[in-house]
Amino acid sequence: MSRLQVVSGKGGTGKTTVAAALALALATEGKRALLVEVEGRQGIAQLFETEALPYEERKIAVAPGGGEVYALAIDPELALLDYLQMFYKLGSAGRALKKLGAIDFATTIAPGVRDVLLTGKACEAVRRKDRSGRFAYDYVVMDAPPTGRITRFLNVNDEVAGLAKVGPIHNQAQAVMRVLKSRETAVHLVTLLEEMPVQETADGIAELRAARLPVGRVIVNMVRPAVLDAADLDLVRDTPRAALARSLSGAGLGGARRGGHAERLVDPLLAQAEEYAERYALEEEQRAVLTDLGLPLHELPLFAEGMDLAGLYELATELRKQGIA
Repeated sequence: MSRLQVVSGKGGTGKTTVAAALALALATEGKRALLVEVEGRQGIAQLFETEALPYEERKIAVAPGGGEVYALAIDPELALLDYLQMFYKLGSAGRALKKLGAIDFATTIAPGVRDVLLTGKACEAVRRKDRSGRFAYDYVVMDAPPTGRITRFLNVNDEVAGLAKVGPIHNQAQAVMRVLKSRETAVHLVTLLEEMPVQETADGIAELRAARLPVGRVIVNMVRPAVLDAADLDLVRDTPRAALARSLSGAGLGGARRGGHAERLVDPLLAQAEEYAERYALEEEQRAVLTDLGLPLHELPLFAEGMDLAGLYELATELRKQGIA
């Protein structure tokens, strides 16, 4: 199991929820996981029903079996100050630069620098060890940017390394890429059984592979329960209306006389079945597209009442059942 688990997906697919559940699942049975947010949305804090995350690693949950989940919201400005202090020992001069707006200026005009800082902080957590020589975290889970820019986000260190041939930033970029392009890393794509998210997933996987970044699994989120299968739908289409009305009457849903309540139910029920059949066909078509990608494919259930903390733990259990964690 790779120690850096990167989770991406088209907006609206629930990638943050999946990343949070994955961190819980990986921390089960005494493990320690760090959940990293890089987009500044504080989505992790909302999911775990806690206050906004600061720029520090903070324990936010206890996993089943006594494991621990820590979380970190990476602030690129503060990460740049850390970087300047680490390599150039700027100290108070770095803080003065921040007050003058120079830090924000640097991360705005050079987005590559911003991404180096974000990925670099996560990779540092992967490599960090305590005094006994043990890794500080068994796993690091990154709630990464959406699929449309995940390859550039992860591969930007290569670009920076090409610009800076020598010096600390070159060395930092090379160290980050050694982690991101190794077996220590797996990039998972979250999608829905809908045409646009599936197409974006396929495109994202092609881009990741072209950049030689390690693709992990495809996780289909918010899958609605199957009410009828293909055989059931064929039976509905082939059964005469009169027979359906008699069946409804036999179930106590109206009288058997012509024009009775049972007969009036037939049209709306058939319309609902037809709507379900269309959705079923579309979802099966998208499953086939995802299967053809040649990656492990997993499905997570839809929570009709919305996602809460209890649901997050339930998703973590489902991930473990499916062997993802």
